[in-house]
Amino acid sequence: MEITNQTMPSEFIILGFSNILELQALFFGVLLVIYLLTLVGNIGIIIVTRIDIHLHKPMYFFLGNLSFLDICYTSATVPKMLENLLMDLKTISCIGCIAQLYFFVSFVGTECVLLAVMAYDRYVAICNPLRYMIIMNKMVCCSLAASCWLAGLVNSAIHTYFTFTLPFCGANKLNYFFCDIPPLLSISCADTSINEALLLTIGVFIGWTPFLCIIMSYVYIISTILKIRSSKGRHKAFSTCASHLIMVILYYGSAIFTYVRPISSYSLDKDRLVSMLYSFVTPMLNPIIYTLKNKDVKSALSKLFVKKIFSNS
Repeated sequence: MEITNQTMPSEFIILGFSNILELQALFFGVLLVIYLLTLVGNIGIIIVTRIDIHLHKPMYFFLGNLSFLDICYTSATVPKMLENLLMDLKTISCIGCIAQLYFFVSFVGTECVLLAVMAYDRYVAICNPLRYMIIMNKMVCCSLAASCWLAGLVNSAIHTYFTFTLPFCGANKLNYFFCDIPPLLSISCADTSINEALLLTIGVFIGWTPFLCIIMSYVYIISTILKIRSSKGRHKAFSTCASHLIMVILYYGSAIFTYVRPISSYSLDKDRLVSMLYSFVTPMLNPIIYTLKNKDVKSALSKLFVKKIFSNS
């Protein structure tokens, strides 16, 4: 379908903040703090996993990828949201909307697959510890990470193309905080059944399939942990998985709720709040959860801060 000036608006008006006009200054401050904490926390995780030689393990390689992803997809939406909170007319250009949608959906899809890869890493570490470093060698880790990124990029390219080949017939008001698939489909003046089918079909492969793989991995992991005789050993084994499990529950719970269901059941007023959980809150909590639950990361961060203090004194 050809895109013409009659069917594609030159810009979109963001209505997500329209019902909190009197609280926009507060919302700007809260969102800015969340974004800065996300950047500082995740950059800190990336730095410490690169600098500390004790963290040069597959688990922390994937954690570094996760932190980089969190930085990327919050940066795809939050800066423009902060800008709009300072403006009377909150808009985004059509090109900006296309770019925002593409990168945001890319990073969301990549994280879905990456969380499954991280579950597989924990499965190998706990269920097959003697062959862990052989199975999860550097080439395998790099290949798995690259596959996650490729899956996310291809998934997003398909959705972005089919979303922006729809006619909008002048409709350009998004009752949302940023450009995302469901709110764009809701203002299209054409039949969106193909787009909905794509969301559900591809969602099975990039959403539900990784999620089921995670569940299967944890069935084996928990079964193996329960066979460990010492309570100290069981606690140590489970502690290596606790952070990842918390992230999976937070992320998949909100992401699958948003994308992998019929658009007809979508309520923009209610569900945009759910999107904020995986869009802003989860990336901020990621470094906190991994720091609080992981002794190796806490130890590495402590040594890094001590070294920094002594080097400045």
